[in-house]
Amino acid sequence: METMLLVIKSAILGIVEGITEFLPVSSTGHIVIFENLMGFKGTNPNYVEMYTYVIQLGAILAVVILYFGKIKDTVINFFPKKVGYENSGFKFWLMIFISCIPGGILGVLFNDLADEYLFTPVSVAITLFLGGIWIIYAEKKFRNNNFSGKELKVTARQALIIGLFQCLAIIPGMSRSASTIIGGWVSGLSTVAAAEFSFFLAIPVMVGMSFLKLVKIGGFSVLSKVELISLAVGFIVSFGVALIVINSFISYLKKKPMKNFAYYRMIFAVIVLITGFLGIFH
Repeated sequence: METMLLVIKSAILGIVEGITEFLPVSSTGHIVIFENLMGFKGTNPNYVEMYTYVIQLGAILAVVILYFGKIKDTVINFFPKKVGYENSGFKFWLMIFISCIPGGILGVLFNDLADEYLFTPVSVAITLFLGGIWIIYAEKKFRNNNFSGKELKVTARQALIIGLFQCLAIIPGMSRSASTIIGGWVSGLSTVAAAEFSFFLAIPVMVGMSFLKLVKIGGFSVLSKVELISLAVGFIVSFGVALIVINSFISYLKKKPMKNFAYYRMIFAVIVLITGFLGIFH
């Protein structure tokens, strides 16, 4: 019974992760809140912390599947001599690498502090609310939709700006997706281009963070059989849900404003804060 309950909770968290990973609403923040609400835990004290990151790999795999054609092209046309630097896979992945640098440095320096002090429902709710205000302001001031949508071209300057904005995502509730899309706006990219670059950027970022978490707790060998099953269920469910959400999100951004997600964040944050004061969350 206990095993089945943990697996059911994991499936629910997989749905939450698949829906929220690429939306500007903070998947980590939602996972923290729902984990707390459901009393999600395993026998290993580090399991929940590791689960929060590893389950995101399911959603990242959905990006790899949906954008496999693009990824394949960057590999085939990797060397600049073949297609020219601007059209090469080398340039594309170099821009991804540049965007990873600021967050990588900040993550090494402060990730443990964030894990210790900021992964609570109340702190997440506050960040969700303030981040919602920030999205509304940024969209009004910086959003630009003048883009054909056929090619994703990012300069080193734009990649660095997006990478600097991504640093904000170390705060749970801020949202890596929201931060990188706003960084794309500020650097001059359209919403769709910024969102797609954010998808690709998530691949090395989330794989790297998940790997570090696994190393920190000692790998999969320290997990119980039930925890491994739970992790697999969460991974598979988040993958399936993310496959549906990604294309829907891109279609949405082509026609509608991102501020609607900001309103959701703020309403959800208020609900969490109220229930927190009532003692529902720990």
